[in-house]
Amino acid sequence: MTKSVTVVDHPLVQHKLTLLRRKEASTAEFRKLLREIGLFLGYEALRDLPIGKIQIETPVCATEAPVLAGKKLTFISVLRAGDGLLGPMLELVPSARVGQIGLARDEETLQPTKYFFKVPKDISSRLNVVLDPMLATGHSAVRAVQEMKDAGANDLRFVCLLAAPEGVETFTKAHPDVPVVTASIDDHLNDKAYIVPGLGDAGDRLFGTKGA
Repeated sequence: MTKSVTVVDHPLVQHKLTLLRRKEASTAEFRKLLREIGLFLGYEALRDLPIGKIQIETPVCATEAPVLAGKKLTFISVLRAGDGLLGPMLELVPSARVGQIGLARDEETLQPTKYFFKVPKDISSRLNVVLDPMLATGHSAVRAVQEMKDAGANDLRFVCLLAAPEGVETFTKAHPDVPVVTASIDDHLNDKAYIVPGLGDAGDRLFGTKGA
């Protein structure tokens, strides 16, 4: 995978993304579709994992067959919406370790501040995939990845459901060494920093807390 932004434009992804965007989609539908799209994003983000060979016995004969090799994986959820992508990632790699980063926006500076950080101790020897559905302004993603680097991570990828051009520019300028995988780069950010056309607040829609 090149150090760049990859848009997963598979027809099934784009179809499911359209269904997920609809404002009338229920919380249950949103969760189901996010899981399904997340599987595709995971396949793409992990497509170049190293492969080794082992000897096995099939019902027909002995053969040498491929298995995952090399570094172990860690999935890092940016709370709270990142948990929506964490589930499908763990379906793909159940043995992966999990980390969490909690970020909240400071209403005065409008910059993300850290309130929680818990990751495995050996992230320097792992491939670390940071998960956050929305890459809007890019500030939270930049901060999350920087926190990982400060903690010793040196092999990182960022997976999101949607991105805005502004967020992509901010992120790739700050972390040109970290590949981004997304299902769509939308048109722009509005004056409230929402992605347009977007899908609203991913956390609210995922957890059913809109208006709560």
